[in-house]
Amino acid sequence: MTREEYVLKPFLDNEDLIGDRTGAGIENHRKGFADISVVNSGGEPVRGAQIRFAQRTHDFHYGANLFMLDEFESEEKNRIYRDMFAKHFNFATLPFYWDTLEPDEGHPRYAADSPKVYRRPAPDLCLKYCEENGITPKAHCLHYDHFSPSWLAKYTAEEQWHLLEQRFRQCAERYARRIPGWEVTNESYWERATTKMYFHPEFMERSFRMAERLFPQNELICNEGGEPFREPFHYNRNKYFMQIERAKLKGARIDTVGFQYHIWSTPENEAQIMSRQADPVNMFRVFDTFDDAFGCPVQMTEVTFPCHAVNSPAAEDLQAELLRRLYTIWFSIPRMEAVIYWNTVDGYAHGAVPGDFTKGENVLSGGLMRFDMTPKPALKMIRNLFEKEWHSEGTVGTDDNGRARFKGFYGKYDLEIVLPDQTVSRQTLHLEKRPMQRIDGQAQYILTV
Repeated sequence: MTREEYVLKPFLDNEDLIGDRTGAGIENHRKGFADISVVNSGGEPVRGAQIRFAQRTHDFHYGANLFMLDEFESEEKNRIYRDMFAKHFNFATLPFYWDTLEPDEGHPRYAADSPKVYRRPAPDLCLKYCEENGITPKAHCLHYDHFSPSWLAKYTAEEQWHLLEQRFRQCAERYARRIPGWEVTNESYWERATTKMYFHPEFMERSFRMAERLFPQNELICNEGGEPFREPFHYNRNKYFMQIERAKLKGARIDTVGFQYHIWSTPENEAQIMSRQADPVNMFRVFDTFDDAFGCPVQMTEVTFPCHAVNSPAAEDLQAELLRRLYTIWFSIPRMEAVIYWNTVDGYAHGAVPGDFTKGENVLSGGLMRFDMTPKPALKMIRNLFEKEWHSEGTVGTDDNGRARFKGFYGKYDLEIVLPDQTVSRQTLHLEKRPMQRIDGQAQYILTV
């Protein structure tokens, strides 16, 4: 069996199920009706007006980590990366790893001109870039035990919790108003530990209680590896499910559940891994189980699919095709709010020096761009999904009551209203899933011309 055959087999074997679920899911959960009333300055309805609508943004978040912002070895590569990210994404994961944000006790690296740490650009630098380019940021991660600073080891467990609270408070005071979403815990049931806090019986619960107190208005997210997809899934007996359920029963406010989806494979074991991790039936089962129990938003927080080869057209085409199918499934899940690809450029991943494809995550060649900064087909595919396939535009006319209606993907729209006397009015509209005003169950927008 060829690589293309075993990678795509789970999807081809279930095309009818996937088509049915994704078609209905996208239509019912990613789109809505806008009910528009056009009135003149006197409040009278304007009939016969033509409304041309064109979607400008998506409310659904799609992006990647921003770990290589101004981190490349040349200004030309930095420029290409900055341009690429703003052109292709509306969402960014920012690095808040404690070990590299505060490598020296009491001296955090918040400021844009802080000393450089590879793949860990300073928060102020990242936020300035996001705000200049209309990109929504998310913080990763407040309490990630495996990336805690080495200087923490000299303290007792309770002293470590006290210092962690200071960290939470500093981050909240400086960034809570600028970063809406915060991953509170990450990969918390791995069998390794770097701090004494890890062995606290309520590690997750205590972390979220602390976050709720200091980030009362922010989205609080838990993040974990892709075990529900790559291991046999036992419904409400899945360990991630039980961890969240226990935390919630003990009063932890977990707003959003994050799932990772890294394909950690080699060419030799990939067929076996894909037969389970790419099973769409199991994937829907996971999302349905979590949704039925918790009813909260979910995110695909970290996504990687390897090419296993540098500059291989066949491998890159397969990467694009698999991701197209995966993104379509994820976009259709009712409470899915974000899909975040992980490393965008080959040769700059975790665990290796730049350009060394023999170590760390670089061996996967799992980026969306090549080492020379040229785009792979997958990068173009993602942009095509959100700017062409999942894109709404058209023209509707107002009736005798000055009303018109269109259905479109949730997001911001540019409107051009052509009145019967050919006067043109240009306005904007935000088609939201839960708008403030409604008429007969539809979003109400009153436009005065």
